[in-house]
Amino acid sequence: MLSQKTRYTIRALQHLSDTWQQGPVRLDAIAEAQNIPRKFLTVILAEMVREGLVISHRGRDGGYELGLPPVDIRYGDIIRLTRGSLALVPCASRNAHEHCQNCLPESECRLRGLMLTLRDEMAAMLDKVTLADPIVVEPPFADEPEAG
Repeated sequence: MLSQKTRYTIRALQHLSDTWQQGPVRLDAIAEAQNIPRKFLTVILAEMVREGLVISHRGRDGGYELGLPPVDIRYGDIIRLTRGSLALVPCASRNAHEHCQNCLPESECRLRGLMLTLRDEMAAMLDKVTLADPIVVEPPFADEPEAG
């Protein structure tokens, strides 16, 4: 599962992508439109500024805007920045590999093989899709109440 921080970061960057080249967007506008707590959003945007994905403008007409064109920001990169890895288990991470506790030796673990394949397929997809790409909004599942 994606962490709440990762989900908030993606939604904030999507919002800034939607307003690309329209000038800075105020923090409160992003927080309200994306239903992100203001304090959490402040921390997230500061981190994205340090990473170069977002530019911060101070002053009365200040706010935030993307530091790169939306076509240059890939979802895989956003997830790696906020989560550290795309892998679902530590032994399948390409960049932050760790041995799993209470597991078989890696050379014998079929679960690791499956998770490596899944990680590579997911990475290939997430590294193709950018903030500029349209994403279809799917209706909620029939058995779930709609948030509101």
